[in-house]
Parts: sequence; C-alpha cells; structure tokens
Amino acid sequence: MTVTAHRGARWIERWDPEDEAFWEHTGKRIARRNLWFSVFAEHIGFSIWTLWSVVVLFMGPAYGFSAADKFLLVSTPTLIGALMRLPYTFAVAKFGGRNWTIVSAALLLVPTVLTAIVLHPATSLGTFLVMAALGGVGGGNFASSMTNINSFYPERYKGWALGLNAGGGNLGVAVIQLVGLLVIGLAGASAPRLVLSIYLPLIVLAALGAALFMDNLATVRGDTNAMREVVRSGHAWVMSLLYVGTFGSFIGYSFAFGLVLQNQFGRTPLQAVAVTFLGPLLGSLSRPLGGWLSDRTGGGRVTFVTFGAMALATVVLVLASSANSLALFTIAFIVLFVLTGIGNGSTYKMIPAIFQAKARVAIVAGGDEAAELRNARRLSGALIGFAGALGALGGLFINLAFRESFASAHSGVPAFIGFLVFYAVCVGVTWVVYLRKPAGSSRVALAGAEL
Repeated sequence: MTVTAHRGARWIERWDPEDEAFWEHTGKRIARRNLWFSVFAEHIGFSIWTLWSVVVLFMGPAYGFSAADKFLLVSTPTLIGALMRLPYTFAVAKFGGRNWTIVSAALLLVPTVLTAIVLHPATSLGTFLVMAALGGVGGGNFASSMTNINSFYPERYKGWALGLNAGGGNLGVAVIQLVGLLVIGLAGASAPRLVLSIYLPLIVLAALGAALFMDNLATVRGDTNAMREVVRSGHAWVMSLLYVGTFGSFIGYSFAFGLVLQNQFGRTPLQAVAVTFLGPLLGSLSRPLGGWLSDRTGGGRVTFVTFGAMALATVVLVLASSANSLALFTIAFIVLFVLTGIGNGSTYKMIPAIFQAKARVAIVAGGDEAAELRNARRLSGALIGFAGALGALGGLFINLAFRESFASAHSGVPAFIGFLVFYAVCVGVTWVVYLRKPAGSSRVALAGAEL
C-alpha cells in the first residue's frame, strides 16, 4: 500500500482488503482507525438529527403548540435527513471519505448555533420548522459514513464493521436523550439551550478527528455512476423496503416515543425522557449483534425472524394501549427497539452479500476476479446510500402516522395497526425473495440463508 499526495494529503492509492496478507499487515490497522473516527462523527450527526425529539419535550404550554404541531416538528428533520442521504452518498466518491466527514461534521454547527439563538416561547412554529429542517443535515452523515466504511473492510468482516459503525452512530439518539434527561433533571424544563451548548465543542472535535486521523480511498474517487447502475436492480428496491421496516422504525420511534408517552399516558417531560432513551440505546447496541448473527447464519434468516418478532411486539403494543397498561406498553416498545437494531444489522449485511454473490457468478463464468470484487464493493456502497435514504423515509411515515392517529383517535392504536400490517408484508417479501428455494437451477439465490 502507498499513501501519496493525491490532490492533497491522506489519499490511499491502493486498497485491497480481500488480500489476506495485505489486510493482516496493513489494512486492518488503517481500517479500524477510520472506523472509530467515522463512528464518532456519525454519532454526533445522529444526535443533532434527533435533537428535536428532545427539544419538543422542553416545549411546555408557554410555546402554545399542540401534539400535532410537535409531531410535525419531529417529522421535519426526519424528511430532510432522508433526502440528504443520497447526495451524501455521492459526496464520498466525489470528495473522498475523510474530506467529506470533515465537511459534514462542520455543517452540524449551523443548526446547532441557530437553534440556540431562536429557542424561546416567542418564536413562531414556522421558524422552528426551519430550524428542525436544518437539523436534518445530521441524518445524511449516516449514508456517507456507511458508504465510506464499506469500502475499507473485506466481505468477511462487513457485517461486524457496518453494524458497529451504524450502531455507534445510532447511539447518538440515546445519548442526546440522556443529555436532555440530565438537563431537565438538574436545570429544569426551561433550559434547553444547555443541550446545544454541550454539543458545540463535540461537533468541533468530530471535524478535527476526521481531519487528523481519517483517510481517503483513491479507489473510490470519482465513482459517481454506481448509483445509476444500482437503481436498475430489483434488489435495490426490495432492500430499501426492508430497510424502511428496520431503520425507518428505529428512527421514527426514536423521535416519537417520548411524545407518545406524553400524549397517550400523560407522562411529564421528565418522566417521558427518563424512559425514552432506553429504546434507542438498546436498539443501537443490538445493531452490531444483528450484523454478527448475519455473518454466521445469513442476513436473510435473521431479517425474516426479526420482522416476525417485530410484528408480535406490535400486537402487544396494541393490547397494552387498549388496556392502558403503561408498564406493558413500555416493555413492548423497548423490545421493538431492540428488534429494529438487530434488523438494521442484518439488512445491511445482506446488501454487500448480494453483490458478492453476483461477483462470484461472474468470476465462475470467466470474469476477472479483482475487477468483479471491486465492482461489488462500489455497487454495495451505492446501495447502502440508496437504501439508507429510502429507509429513513420510514421514520417520516411513522411520525406522520402518529400525528394523524392522535389527531383523529387520540391514541396511537390506529398507527400501530398500520405498522403491524407493514411488518407482515416485510416477513413475506423476505421469505419470497431471499429464503424460498429457487424453482429452477437458472435462478441465483443471492442473500438468503447461504449468505
């Protein structure tokens, strides 16, 4: 491996993680260093993206906002974050993973500083919606981070590496909610700016860490056509649907959990935030578990079982809501968070496995091994960004469903019934596309049990 000045410092010209000798002697150390600083930057990005799940808990009667207004506020960054994921995926190929991590981390200063300025009861709902939209840029960091780390690791470690990268990033949701709990507990519900003050120096550290310790891969440079190839594949749309069910549920519930507890069970802001952080925390910690299980048993199997369990947990939520059982509702919701984390890990393991399987078929047919494996990495990186963008839209749908559910029925039950139907569809799709045995030998099974 050589590191040369390629339009600037810290560009790696040769990178072949599938070469075991290269990986053990050189690649592993560099990949881990990039992984840890990527995790930290993505973690801060997630925190700023989900900032409004905490801010709305500080908005008491003085702000004059209804439950529907607050659900609209948490829906806005979800939408913008999802839309940002596609350009952020392209940005890695255009500018380099390290370079874009620096820029994307520094951009988090904009919504943080501006929100601190306008955060008081006299501010209009429209202004707050603009601030929430600006916070959505943090949602894009996930796509660029995952696309970048996907290129650093060999296939045999992708489930673990991508699960750890995403799980560490997802922890940003739980951590900012813990920070909110700490601020409410110590300073009261009238001091939301303290949350923002805590994150300002962390954003600066994330940008500096990327600048000093991360690298760009020249092998990824300029590859902006991969997305065009990916969207022509049916697997891109199937995997995006499954990711809507896993990550979309995780991020949607992360924004909505506290508001649901407040509006359905009458919890105070302190009571709500004292519980809500547990869901994103355990959901984040379980994400690497989903990748680890998928490395050993197959992403298709893990995804299938996970969606079935998510459907069962949703049934319990409906029963708990109908019985007005706060304890059962809270336990079932936290279990659902854990399952979304496992599903996040398993679906992202399936993505590179699909293209690795196609590469093996091409190699057997006489294709160049190095070229086919390199193509598999570039296409899986593009699909990670594409599925990540569409998957994040699931969070928007969840919050809009809750908004309509509480506006019309003053309960989350209609929304949960809709989610139950969707999870059942995902169970069926996973089985039909990735687990059912091929009807004929001409069909290539791609990402099921064997992968």
